[in-house]
Amino acid sequence: MDFLQLEGKTVLVFGVANRKSVAFHTGRVLAEAGATVVYVVRSPARQESVRKLVGEAPIYVCDVEHQEQIDKLRDDIAAAHPQLHGIVHSIAFADYSAGWLPFHETPRPAFLQAIDISCYSLIAICNAFREMLDKENGSVAAISISTTRMAAENYGYMAPVKAALDSSIAFLAKSFSQFSHVRFNAVCPGLLKTSASAGIPGYVDSYLYAEQATLRKQAVSTEEVANTVAFLMSPRSSGINAQGLVIDAGMSINYFDDGLIHREGS
Repeated sequence: MDFLQLEGKTVLVFGVANRKSVAFHTGRVLAEAGATVVYVVRSPARQESVRKLVGEAPIYVCDVEHQEQIDKLRDDIAAAHPQLHGIVHSIAFADYSAGWLPFHETPRPAFLQAIDISCYSLIAICNAFREMLDKENGSVAAISISTTRMAAENYGYMAPVKAALDSSIAFLAKSFSQFSHVRFNAVCPGLLKTSASAGIPGYVDSYLYAEQATLRKQAVSTEEVANTVAFLMSPRSSGINAQGLVIDAGMSINYFDDGLIHREGS
């Protein structure tokens, strides 16, 4: 039974870096559900490495910092896939090359680049592809984080950047509602094991702590996030719009867990 009703639908997936990526797992779940998955990566080198993961699926190259590349991507994809039923935005970038800095010392260029790539790219992509999206059942999902209000020093300025992404979801949903029924939502996972997260200073310690804060004492898996994204791409989720779906295994209600408070050595 085709419960998700994704058979024959075409979904554009941005952001595969390797087999640990949320975008990779999402593409696999969508393909298993019968969807045609079209991948977009940021460079020819990435295209070559991702080819080994996704077989014959189409892979396009687009550096979202450049509007002309987004426009060319739209034209190239339109020639092969005139209608899209979904877009998955799993793109984020932060330049931590300066090392850990207090938030008030965030370098302006790093912050603005992170906003451009991690947030504004969603707006630019949706605007470019607006005529191709299924106006009745189209769906857009972006990958955010479970909370942007937890001031984790090592995550730094990326939390405000993700907050801007979350707000953009709401404004895109409102804006597109003037001419379509395209839905916009964010999937907001707790800490994950991804290659991108490995670049965050001190991430492993935060990940292990977050795992113990979940109700099940087991971290959220990338596959669980991908399953949620696939559901949002499906017409079965038609009543969900302008929302952020938190996937954190109950972590947000469990910070005062007795086991955490009385950990050995605390």
